[in-house]
This record gives sequence, structure tokens and C-alpha cells, in this order.
Amino acid sequence: MIHTILVIEDDCSLQYSISLALETAGYRVICTASVQDAASLTKSADLILLDVMLPDGDGIAFCRNFRESCTKPIIFLTSCSDESDIIRGLDSGGDDYITKPFRLQELLSRIRANLRRVPTVPSTLELTAVEQKLLEYLMGNREHYLTREQILEHLWDTKGCFVNDNTLSVNISRLREKLKDSGNGQIVTKRGMGYKWTEETN
Repeated sequence: MIHTILVIEDDCSLQYSISLALETAGYRVICTASVQDAASLTKSADLILLDVMLPDGDGIAFCRNFRESCTKPIIFLTSCSDESDIIRGLDSGGDDYITKPFRLQELLSRIRANLRRVPTVPSTLELTAVEQKLLEYLMGNREHYLTREQILEHLWDTKGCFVNDNTLSVNISRLREKLKDSGNGQIVTKRGMGYKWTEETN
């Protein structure tokens, strides 16, 4: 599986260096210098590298808002090296904190360590493209219930293949059936809240 890294960094030369190192290491890379643009790019990313001070916003606030609905790993990359800054970043929901300047090999090592904590879809399951995307979304947000609206928005295909509410119900039902005897986990439902992935099985 090729992971996608979102780099939110306004220093153009540093953004280029990080992007080059990540691509050389085999990752897909998405880059932006804007908090506003980053909000629409997070769905495609498996991990986020986030600067604290950005031209149009605060990385700490972005992380805090992002954590309300998603558990994807966030690594702060910043020149703010005071202990209070580090604590603020981690308390906002960051998974790791690297101060500038840093060694690229150390960054790559931290990325690998954080990605190992992200659950992956079992290769033994034979899933359709929609089922795969649905399961990855649930597993990536396993600490939160996802509403039908959130799931439908995520499953929207940019190529024009729309997944409607009835199709979602069918895909969840089929996915549950495939997961039933796999021992990998299950999708649970809570009335009024939505769906959540759990690794516990009945």
C-alpha cells in the first residue's frame, strides 16, 4: 500500500525538500501552504505534516478542529521549540512534534512509526472499490462515530460516480457480511450517532 502524505508548510524551499524526500521514499505527496486549502485535502491523506505558523491560520487550531472528526496521524513541523509550545501542540491532538531544523531521515523514521499505528484493511477480504473505501474510512476514524452524511460525502467519487443513501445501506450490509467470519473486527451502529469501526468481535 502506497501512503499519501499531506504537507502543510509555507516555506517553499522546505516544502520542496520534504516533498522530494518523501517521494524518493515511495510516498505520494500533496503540498499546500494554506490552512483553508488543507481542509479539503485531508480526505486523501494517510498522515499530515503540519506547520504551526501559517499565512492564513494557526496549525494548532487546525489540528484541534481536525481531531473532532478524524484520527489520522498529525506530525507538527515547527520552529516553536519551547516546552509550552510542544505541550500545546500535543494537547491539541498532534501525534508527534519535530522542531526545525531537523534531519530528513529522522522525519522519515517518525512517519513510518506513526503509520504503523494506522489500521490497514485485511488483504484476505475481497472487497469492491466502494467497500474498500468505506472500510478504510471507518478504520481511519475508529474512535468516532461517523454519520451517514459524513460517509456519503467521503464516498463521493470525483469522477462522477455518486453513492446515494440506499447504496450506502447495501454496501454497509455487504461489508458486515464479509467481515462476520473474518475475525478482524466489525462495524457497530449507534442510533442517532452513526457507524463506528471496532476491532472487537462478538
